[in-house]
Amino acid sequence: MAQTLTAPGAAPPTSYHELPKKRLILTMAGLMLTLLLSALDQTIVGTAMPRIIAELQGFDHYAWVTTAYLLTSTAVVPIVGKLSDIYGRKLFLIGGTFFFVLSSALCGLSQDLNQLIFFRGLQGAGGGILMAMVFTTVSSIFPPARRGRIQGLFTGIFGLSSVIGPLLGGYLTDSLSWRWVFYVNLPLGMIALAVLWWGFTNIRPARRDRPIDIVGAATMVLGVVPLLLALSWGGTDYPWGSGQIIGLLLFAAVMTGMFVWVESRATEAIIPLSLFKNPIVSISVLAMLCVTMGMFGTILFVPLFIQGVIGASATQSGTVMMPMMMMLILGSLVGGQVISRTGRYKLVAVFGLSVTTVGMFLLSLMGPDTPFSIVIRNMMIVGMGLGPTMPVFTIAAQNSVSFSQIGVVTAVTQFARSIGGTLGAALFGSLLINRFSSALHEALSQSAQAVIPADQLARIQNPQVLLNPQSAAVIRSGLEAAGPQAAAAYDTLIEAIRTGLATSLHQTFLSGAIIVAVGLVVVLFLKEIPLRRSFGDAPGAGAPGAPSRPTEAMPPLATATVSAQMEGGPLA
Repeated sequence: MAQTLTAPGAAPPTSYHELPKKRLILTMAGLMLTLLLSALDQTIVGTAMPRIIAELQGFDHYAWVTTAYLLTSTAVVPIVGKLSDIYGRKLFLIGGTFFFVLSSALCGLSQDLNQLIFFRGLQGAGGGILMAMVFTTVSSIFPPARRGRIQGLFTGIFGLSSVIGPLLGGYLTDSLSWRWVFYVNLPLGMIALAVLWWGFTNIRPARRDRPIDIVGAATMVLGVVPLLLALSWGGTDYPWGSGQIIGLLLFAAVMTGMFVWVESRATEAIIPLSLFKNPIVSISVLAMLCVTMGMFGTILFVPLFIQGVIGASATQSGTVMMPMMMMLILGSLVGGQVISRTGRYKLVAVFGLSVTTVGMFLLSLMGPDTPFSIVIRNMMIVGMGLGPTMPVFTIAAQNSVSFSQIGVVTAVTQFARSIGGTLGAALFGSLLINRFSSALHEALSQSAQAVIPADQLARIQNPQVLLNPQSAAVIRSGLEAAGPQAAAAYDTLIEAIRTGLATSLHQTFLSGAIIVAVGLVVVLFLKEIPLRRSFGDAPGAGAPGAPSRPTEAMPPLATATVSAQMEGGPLA
């Protein structure tokens, strides 16, 4: 990779790894700002979620504010990855950033929960574009042996946003309004747009007449969305055995079958099924799925535990999240260095998943009497495990395929990351809501149930009373109107609600630990091959079992950078 400025009159770079030093710095700055924008939103919103739900009245759809974001971001990742191979990265980075900023403003203006969920879905589409483009472009700039260090740095940036996000989200929620957790994206987004517009090099392929797999994209979306809707609505909005849920599951199964059939015959498949014949790719994708499912069992619901069960403020909730994110940053940087220096990644993955499993199991043991120090300890253990794990599977998959497949295999691993997070949010959210009602009645003594009117108990279908003083005042007034005995049971009822929420979250965290443990078992079967130190093909790439031999060749980049040309104008 060139490290000096291009001489006057010299031909412009035709691939990202040929960028001169100045352009490389600007390109990396644009990618880092874009990643920071997307990552900050995901962490800052989590701290404000309990307050949002309390104000907009919608605990039954707690997870949907996150699920809507993840659902749309999941759907666009592989589609945008393929389109960027044809039209170049810069168009989608700028368009995705602008769309993300616009939808953030709309989220802040939401007047009810349905509006917020809809706008979060729009925001997710922008976020999905940004995440797909950042990691695909990084894979085009650095070979795998250097990529571990760089992706560790990028994961560290994600972790940094995770430190800033909860603190800033808690402060804005307590001091101003939860709406500012969305408005804060506007100035940062404007800076990112300016850097991308003027500093990011636009390298586009000379051949742009490749067919777009529209049918494959449509069947993929029609397979994923009904499945997630069924998992989110089952047991809450509709019984599991209802026609609506069964119909959604059957439709998802049919569309998934259609997607497989279409992709097996497509000339330019969105997700080439041949990739999964490579065992390293298959295992990496499955492990990524398990890790992100379990991770969302932590990140999404820990603020609810801290604010609802322990009774802390949103700002305190952000403070408790900070140690976890600091350990995540440290673990990510150390893990990236280990991978880059040794060329090995399996041991890093096994270590990370083992520690994450232990940390999430410890989370499941927490209850109403758990002190802050224990919560912080458990969060730090989870962060220590997640940090080194996150870059591993993308690097392993990229290293196992020919360079012509780098773009699509990156999109596949990011798709696994997104679908895992979406499934985790939907499944754990449904589990939490379904378990709360029975856990409340188990925690409430028989004597208290005898004096509290049935209509008052029926109104408490969620722990919103713990998060919203107005809801608590309504419950207290209703009990006082029912008589002195019912009024005296108010404190008992509040404690039962807190215990019921803790019980529900216990099962949520335990389920996350089990899923991560499954990922650990999967990783034990991951084959490890040395990371290549050039842009040549991996040893034995495309031919599992072929003899491993180092390659020093550096052929022209494939996918978005083969025979590319840099064009003039503001987008160049």
